[in-house]
Amino acid sequence: MNKYRTIDIARMMGIHVNTVRLYEKCELISAPERLENGYRVFTDLHIEQFKLARAALKVEVLQNGLRKQAVEIIKTAAAGEYEKASELVRKYAEQIDVERENAEEAVKITLGILSGIEKDDTQGDRLFTRKEAADVLHVTIDTLRNWELNGLFTVKRSSNGYRVYTKEDLQRLKIIRSLRCANYSLSSILRMLRAISQDPGTDIREAIDTPEQDDDIITACDKLLTSLREARENARFVAGQIEIMKKMSG
Repeated sequence: MNKYRTIDIARMMGIHVNTVRLYEKCELISAPERLENGYRVFTDLHIEQFKLARAALKVEVLQNGLRKQAVEIIKTAAAGEYEKASELVRKYAEQIDVERENAEEAVKITLGILSGIEKDDTQGDRLFTRKEAADVLHVTIDTLRNWELNGLFTVKRSSNGYRVYTKEDLQRLKIIRSLRCANYSLSSILRMLRAISQDPGTDIREAIDTPEQDDDIITACDKLLTSLREARENARFVAGQIEIMKKMSG
C-alpha cells in the first residue's frame, strides 16, 4: 500500500491536520503506524476509512439515535469488524426507511385532514377547553402551550377570558401532532401552515421541506424529507466502503 503523512491525508480529505488526529483519537480510523520520530504513517486503507467516516457523519438527522448508530458503524469498521459493521449498516438503513415512511405518512395524514376541512363547511359551534382539547388529541397541556408559544396556532378566548378550541382548531392541531410525531421541526410546520393559509393549493411536501432563504437557522428537521433521503444515500455509500475495506484487508 502507499504511505501518506498526516498533511497528505489532510489535503486529500480537505480537512485540517488536527482533524486527522481527532479522527484517530476518537477511533474513527485505525491507529496509524508510527516512525521512530513519532510521525504517523497512513495507508490507502486509512483513506477509505476517512471516506467512510466523512460520509456517515454527513447525516444531519439526529432523531431516535441515528447519529449514534452512524458513529458506531464508523468505529466498528475502523476496528476491522467488517461483518458486524455491515449488519449495523443494514439496521441503520432500515431505521432510516422507517423514518422516511413516517414522514411521508404524516404528509398524507395532513392532506387528508385538510381535505376534510375543505369539505366540511359547518365545523359546528362546540367549544373545547384546553384540557378537553389535550384529551382529544392525546397530548399534554404543556404540549399545547408549546405549540401556541411557537406560533403554530392562535387560541381564541371566551367572554370570561378562558382559552377555547373549536373543531377547526382541533383539526389544525391534529396536523401539528402528526407532523411532530414524524419529527418535523416546529419551524417547518409553521412554514407549511402559513403557506396553506396564503394559498390552499400549496404543495405541502415542498412547503414543509423547503426552508426560506432568510431563515436564521436551518436544521435537518426543517428539511426532513431531503435529509432522510440523503442519509439513505450515504448509508449505501458506507455499505460499499465497508466492502472495499474488507477486500483491502483480506
